[in-house]
Amino acid sequence: MKLAAVDQNEYKKNRAVSDWQKSNLEADIAVADLSITYNRENAVDFTMPFMNLGISILFKKPEKKSPPLFSFLKPLSLEVWFYMGTAYLGVSLFLFILARLSPYEWVNPHPCDTENDVVENQFTLLNSFWFTIGSIMQQGSDILPRAISTRMVASSWWFFTLIMISSYTANLAAFLTAQRMTSPIESAADLAKQTTIQYGCVYAGSTMNFFQTSNYPIYKRMWSFMESQRPSVFPEDNYKGIERVKMGNYAFLMESTSIEYVTERNCDLTRIGGELDSKGYGIATPPGSPYRAVLSRGILALQESQQLQILKDKWWKASERCPDDSSSSSAEMGIRNVGGVFLVLGIGSCLGAIIVVLEFIWKANKMLDREPIPLMLWHELKATLSCRGSTRPAPKDEEPSVEKMPMVNMSKIEDYKFS
Repeated sequence: MKLAAVDQNEYKKNRAVSDWQKSNLEADIAVADLSITYNRENAVDFTMPFMNLGISILFKKPEKKSPPLFSFLKPLSLEVWFYMGTAYLGVSLFLFILARLSPYEWVNPHPCDTENDVVENQFTLLNSFWFTIGSIMQQGSDILPRAISTRMVASSWWFFTLIMISSYTANLAAFLTAQRMTSPIESAADLAKQTTIQYGCVYAGSTMNFFQTSNYPIYKRMWSFMESQRPSVFPEDNYKGIERVKMGNYAFLMESTSIEYVTERNCDLTRIGGELDSKGYGIATPPGSPYRAVLSRGILALQESQQLQILKDKWWKASERCPDDSSSSSAEMGIRNVGGVFLVLGIGSCLGAIIVVLEFIWKANKMLDREPIPLMLWHELKATLSCRGSTRPAPKDEEPSVEKMPMVNMSKIEDYKFS
């Protein structure tokens, strides 16, 4: 038997296989990635398929997008965050109103002084907001409801926060660690629906013939799109089609076996969707050739002994496999994943610094014989940085009014003087 190499595109030209066979009468068999089609079967005989395949889509992997700065908000939708904020405001105000109405929330601030006729309500407006925000943050507070009505509202709020925080925590890890790669297309139907991404196949090959003769509506629409594109979307061979895919914004329709081979060696390429049809590679022989039956039996024996699969794994699989994006990318989080949390911390700290200055100025305006406020603030800052203990003389406020002056029990003074 003599072996002769033929140009790889020779059998893909736009002519019938019978013409190719007539020009190669000396060939007894043709071994190549010849897919078994109706037109070719009319010209030559094929052995049973030694490899099954179908048309699929080769596309460039989408680039990993850096997570947004506030990705920690992603576990809940914007609508849910809005309703949670509304619930927080509503429950805080409702708790404030109930505490004012309930007589059991008005208590003596000094339990040891039984003669005190002044009662106090701990649920001021600010304390009500502090109580509810403490529940959301799972930190609690030193304010607790006393009345049954306020306890009922508080219990409902605690249950609400328990479910919402648990749901948020369960989804948070996935949103922070997974850098999602969203592909603009997931199937042939997605290709047919859009016009932004171009797509094509090898000119005058079996894949082109498949779309050209298909009556399926989606494939007919795809063929009309491919045929109307200028410049042409039909490369001369697979190599040029693959190079065009690497450049981006182009999907290449080719046989799944070739896609599998290419993606094993090009980690930036991937296969999209499943197979559009089902066919197989066969060995071509002249009509009536005695080699056909012998080759078919040999192929069947290799399939049953798994030798064909072993050979495919040997030659298809690359020595250096592409990294698994799903496992490696989620192993650790970068600053982009949690940057928004640091930003919130910074904003809260800055607001606290601004508010403490305002508190200092407000208190300083009420003090007697005070120094200029900038000088007082400078002295306070120096004392704070020196870290000299945690006690100091109490500041002198303005002269108290008559209403604020403490009442003195004169009878006890007289008893003391004449005892």
